[in-house]
Amino acid sequence: MNQGRSRPIINVDHFDAAIFDLDGVVTQTARVHAAAWKRLFDEYLRQRAFQTGDTFVPFDPDGDYRHYVDGKPRYDGVKSFLESRGITLPHGDPTDGPDRETICGIGNRKDSLFRQALQEHGADAYPAAIMFIREVRSRGLKTAIVSSSKNCASVLDAAGISALFEAKVDGLDLAQLHLKGKPAPDMFVKAAALLGVPPARAAVFEDAIAGVQAGRKGNFGLVVGVDRGGQAAALQKHGADLVVSNLGEITLGHGTNGQSRNAEVLPSALDFTEEIIRCTEGKRLAVFLDYDGTLTPIVQRPELATMSEEMRATIKALADECLVVLISGRDRPDVEEKVKVNSLVYAGSHGFDIAGPEGLRLQYEQGVQFIPVLDQAEKALRERLSTVQGTIIEHKKYSVAVHYRLVADNDLTAVQEAVNAVLSCHPGLRKTEGKKVYELQPRIDWNKGKAVLWLLQKLQFDKTACLPIYIGDDITDEDAFNALEDFGVGIVVGRTPRPTAARYALASPDEVREFLRRLISIVPRRSR
Repeated sequence: MNQGRSRPIINVDHFDAAIFDLDGVVTQTARVHAAAWKRLFDEYLRQRAFQTGDTFVPFDPDGDYRHYVDGKPRYDGVKSFLESRGITLPHGDPTDGPDRETICGIGNRKDSLFRQALQEHGADAYPAAIMFIREVRSRGLKTAIVSSSKNCASVLDAAGISALFEAKVDGLDLAQLHLKGKPAPDMFVKAAALLGVPPARAAVFEDAIAGVQAGRKGNFGLVVGVDRGGQAAALQKHGADLVVSNLGEITLGHGTNGQSRNAEVLPSALDFTEEIIRCTEGKRLAVFLDYDGTLTPIVQRPELATMSEEMRATIKALADECLVVLISGRDRPDVEEKVKVNSLVYAGSHGFDIAGPEGLRLQYEQGVQFIPVLDQAEKALRERLSTVQGTIIEHKKYSVAVHYRLVADNDLTAVQEAVNAVLSCHPGLRKTEGKKVYELQPRIDWNKGKAVLWLLQKLQFDKTACLPIYIGDDITDEDAFNALEDFGVGIVVGRTPRPTAARYALASPDEVREFLRRLISIVPRRSR
């Protein structure tokens, strides 16, 4: 495992299996559990305070939940919390009714409250977690789910993710097999045994301190803490090798160099369209599309990139169902003229220039200040490259691009040296690289990723209530893949071997069109 400078990397060569806690790691039922615990204990404590004359101190759904009940078997959670308040009750029997003043009776009351809430509200899975688990499985690792809850199977079914796990160890197994609950390692060790994998070759993913302790005591090869509530330091202190805020931050790699995802081997978005859309239930969908290489094939000269009528009709139909944003390195008027669909939002010049329906308009003010500098850079590039056959210099409003697709191999070094020389004379500019193109842009904190996040905020697409899908083929699209990694879906176009932050891939613009057509067929059905 290598944390790296930007995001952690896990070498899958070191593992044969991944074992996930359910609540708080894979599904968002932790808040349902916390609410059920609070209702349970507040009712009990209020009644007890009335009988004894003591002051009623309510259950803290944050501190009390994390310290006394999170990750533990239900009866252990009841006993632990009541003891923290100086209350000792007989254990009772698991068959005790919910009105019995025993550990089991109170625990059974909590189970009833939770099942009621689950039936009313269902169960939501974390989209980043589901995509990560899919990727883990695509790398050949086995997967198991562990939960102290006896409702584990119901939660998996409600979230539609039962098929993601080859083994399950839950509260029912805890009782039937006489396993010890967390922080004992029994449940994780049993899950590894069901998968036929020794603990040293399995990674554990947990959000609770008790669960992290269990993974460490079980001598698992890696214990990853998922910090959903500001307890990163505590998770690390109790045994987490690595702490992340969500599983989407993690890159899976091979070899000692810890390489990131490779576009060549990513799962196809066509194979997982239904799963991707499943994540949109109850959420708004936003689709972001690059132009060159995504909606059109890469061509020898940029002016020859023409979109097919079939693709245009597909995009227009999708825009009738959800937000569609065309984001390109081209100048905005140029890409608007090529696409010719009025209902889209257009973000040109890598997001420096944005316009759309209903008066939406943004020109990044700092970018305007660099226009004279870009003029100077263009002039210098034309002078230096005047003798190099095949170079195409394209002056856009907020950048200068040097295309070298038509340049002979023995002249490529000369192109690179000319670009670097001009760049050294203009420290206010930066160089980005794409497919057979160098581009000089203002050296400011703005890119396609920043543009996507700004648009989502401007259009009131809250991160917790939307699913953004970004489809692009170029290196410049990596900024957007990174920006959306924890709550969106990145899809890279092309199977050329290269590192990427995208989760899925499509082989060509034809596959992009097919994927968008499938979205169209599903989105209206979801919204009816």
